[in-house]
Amino acid sequence: MANSKLNVLVLHGPNLNLTGFREPDVYGKKPLEEIDKDISTAAASLGVDVRILQSNSEGVLIDTIQEHRRWASAIVINPGGLTHYSIALRDALVSVRLPVVEVHLSNVHAREEFRRTSVISPITIGQVVGFGGYGYVMALNALLNLDKEVV
Repeated sequence: MANSKLNVLVLHGPNLNLTGFREPDVYGKKPLEEIDKDISTAAASLGVDVRILQSNSEGVLIDTIQEHRRWASAIVINPGGLTHYSIALRDALVSVRLPVVEVHLSNVHAREEFRRTSVISPITIGQVVGFGGYGYVMALNALLNLDKEVV
């Protein structure tokens, strides 16, 4: 991916619109609007084009994935609660045949047992967890270096 223009679809799933307000001790104090600005700023400095969407609707997320399949080079997604059970979201991600990075604001592996299971992670190239909103920037950098780093 380092040799071509990187177009990244960034998706935030259910309840992420309340980031900064909802359980700030778990998800951080930074509102989603600021996280989105950080993503856009980082993308611009890296020469990456991004399109960002948050939705509480599984169907909207699936439609957006399908609609962007020809534009996007990769997808960065925080599926929120859909992480644990949405086979439909998983199937949409598989069907577009793009590299996917799963991001979670909190370290899901250090939380409740049910949060440790992801139906999404087996079809991703990697996960970034526990770094708050900066995880999205980490995901962009990882995608830029995919050709050099992934075996």
